[in-house]
Amino acid sequence: MMKTKTSSASLVFIEVAGWYGAFAVIAAYILIQFSFFQTDNLYYQLLNLTGSIGIIADTIRKKDFQPFIINVMWLLVAMAAIVSSIVRFIK
Repeated sequence: MMKTKTSSASLVFIEVAGWYGAFAVIAAYILIQFSFFQTDNLYYQLLNLTGSIGIIADTIRKKDFQPFIINVMWLLVAMAAIVSSIVRFIK
């Protein structure tokens, strides 16, 4: 019985993560389009990174692989941009 309750809590967490991901990616896009952020802004990249992770978790649970592939690429681009920003900051 405890396993079912934990599983339900996990499913809710993943669903919330997926919704957060959708809103985070949309927010990042809006913030760029209206010039609140530049593309090299760390907050912009973190919104993309965490948003894609949330969507990836949800797509794995639902076995929905087209959005999974898109968001893995989104995640990799965000990670590369963050690493690039860190390297520029260190230099």
